[in-house]
Amino acid sequence: MPFTFTVTLTFWPGFNPVTVAFAEFLEVEVLGFVAITALDGTFAAAALAAVATFEATVAAATALVAAITPTAGAADIFGRSIAQAMEATLKQTVVVENKAGNAGNIGADLVAKSPADGYTFVLMDVGNLTISPALYKLPFDVQKDFVPVAMVGYSPHLLVVSTKVPANNIAELIKHAKANPGKLNFAAAAGMGSATHMAGVQFARRNGIQWNYVPYKGGSQAMTDLVGGHMDVTFNGMVATYPHVKAGKLKLLAVSSAKRWGELPDTPAVAETTPNFLTGSWQGLLAPAGTPKAVIDLIHAEVQRITALPDVKEKLETLGAEPSKMSSAEFAAWIKAELPEMAQVVREEKITLEQ
Repeated sequence: MPFTFTVTLTFWPGFNPVTVAFAEFLEVEVLGFVAITALDGTFAAAALAAVATFEATVAAATALVAAITPTAGAADIFGRSIAQAMEATLKQTVVVENKAGNAGNIGADLVAKSPADGYTFVLMDVGNLTISPALYKLPFDVQKDFVPVAMVGYSPHLLVVSTKVPANNIAELIKHAKANPGKLNFAAAAGMGSATHMAGVQFARRNGIQWNYVPYKGGSQAMTDLVGGHMDVTFNGMVATYPHVKAGKLKLLAVSSAKRWGELPDTPAVAETTPNFLTGSWQGLLAPAGTPKAVIDLIHAEVQRITALPDVKEKLETLGAEPSKMSSAEFAAWIKAELPEMAQVVREEKITLEQ
């Protein structure tokens, strides 16, 4: 005999509670703060509450159970795709809330301080999260206050230059930059210390280049200035950058993935000339430390199921992103390895937020 449940979704201030009746045993997934009461029997349910961040423009997090990010960007794409799939399961609207600020740290702090009850998560660019401890005085500890749930997906950065820059490939860019030390302006689209800024730092570091880093609060203005010739070069996300390449307004030199990207087979990977170079946007889902393992396993499996759906996978691929198959343990190991590496780069390059 199927169980009957009354599920009360109690959202953050400003939203009204919604009650939904389920007459069968099903997985209850919601993005938001959720209270579940079993009318007949006991049911351990997890609801998804997510907080997503973006690069400085609208950088942000969202409340879980439903979805994520605000405007264009990898987090938004992943979050809304997952939210739509969950809506289909729930037959209920999934609300997306964005918590902007400090490279996603405001949203992350909200989740770090939330009860470890399996109802609250944060979806964000975890690349930024591994950089932040070296730059910010954070109110949370990345390794102690979170438990990695799922690496949702990855999308590479694009290395692009203004049409005014006399370079059509990486070798020509390096030669031009070395001949003009300190004269090229690199647009740090998401601000100093962001994943895109660090991509530029690592590229310059590996190739003996010196250029000026100009911080922006968001990718939109950075792209406008690059297209206008006011900036010379940048690494930036595919979604915000590739349309300008297709329009002939920017020159695409390379992708930052480990090998050539499926959607751009004729574009070389930076790693072809700079061995082991790998940067990009890694969208990860984390929960407060202490969240029950059963919940972590359930949500991880659900994320894997959703990102494997043909329509979701196709949508991500057309936008330059691919689902990740990392286990929760592999995700945790990735964060552990990235933290000291990023800290070393920040320290040796004397990177500060004020640069």
